[in-house]
Amino acid sequence: MKQQTLAMAADQGSGFEQHRKPTRRDEFLKTMEAIVPWTALCEVIEPHYPKAGNGRPPIGLERMLRIHFIQHWFDLADLACEEALYDSASLRRFVGIDLGREPVPDATTLLKFRRLLNDNKLGEALFARVRQELQDRGFKVNTGTIVDATIIGAPSSTKNADKTRDPEMRQTRKGKQWYFGMKLHIGADSQSGLAHSAVVTAANVHDKHPLPDLLHGNETRVYGDSAYASQKALIEGKAPNAKDFTNQRTRRGGIVDEAVRAKNRNKSRIRSRVEHVFGVVKRLWGFGKVRYRGLAKNATRAFTALALANLYLGRQRLMAQVRP
Repeated sequence: MKQQTLAMAADQGSGFEQHRKPTRRDEFLKTMEAIVPWTALCEVIEPHYPKAGNGRPPIGLERMLRIHFIQHWFDLADLACEEALYDSASLRRFVGIDLGREPVPDATTLLKFRRLLNDNKLGEALFARVRQELQDRGFKVNTGTIVDATIIGAPSSTKNADKTRDPEMRQTRKGKQWYFGMKLHIGADSQSGLAHSAVVTAANVHDKHPLPDLLHGNETRVYGDSAYASQKALIEGKAPNAKDFTNQRTRRGGIVDEAVRAKNRNKSRIRSRVEHVFGVVKRLWGFGKVRYRGLAKNATRAFTALALANLYLGRQRLMAQVRP
């Protein structure tokens, strides 16, 4: 054990802050510290992470992963995250930085780590590893899947250096409103509500096209909104034993079919669970708009955000397993 410096002792409130009260941020970080499978996730990245050689030794992998997750949880850009670590003692405690011995990794170091994840498609690998860890802890993938998609907005302005919009993003209309950006399609378990599959596309791709990739194949029921209506052939092609429980259109020839409407209402009681995942990713993690240009970089962020959302949504059950 290293001897504490005065900076670390002050961060931990060792006699300096007698009246300090734990904040919601402190409680959140304490929970995530306990439930995130740090060792397993580091194993995913370690083969691609720089090794110590003749140059400056790399920063510890788990430390960089913790900082990267902080960027997701609090929607921080690289420079903003660097400054937040200097400013917040609770964030430094979570990462394990003692300003009496070392500085905070700079914004360029954070950028290089994010590029490493993106270049090796490690966002998707982290999502898959978290899914496996949750299954090992008792979160089983059941025989019902809810499919849904949400639009992630992108800047539509051309007031930039290239005088163009992002060429990989597209526009689409929802109701009477036009949107520009990409779509995040997910398949979620109908009982736990946790996402088990995901696909990222441009916003103009119809929800039905990624449908087979969102199913694991063992479903007996598939739930979805009316965008997935009349897609029995696609469902049967991937999950032959699945029954179509997607919402059907209620209005035909200007007349509302009240029986179909009542059935849709019953289905939606289960289907609505998928919105919890989107609520965490877009509202809590701040991923309502893209941060980067191109689908690949934003896909890496999306898969990582989904992995963290699954852990957050299952936190009560996971914490119960952690407690002695």
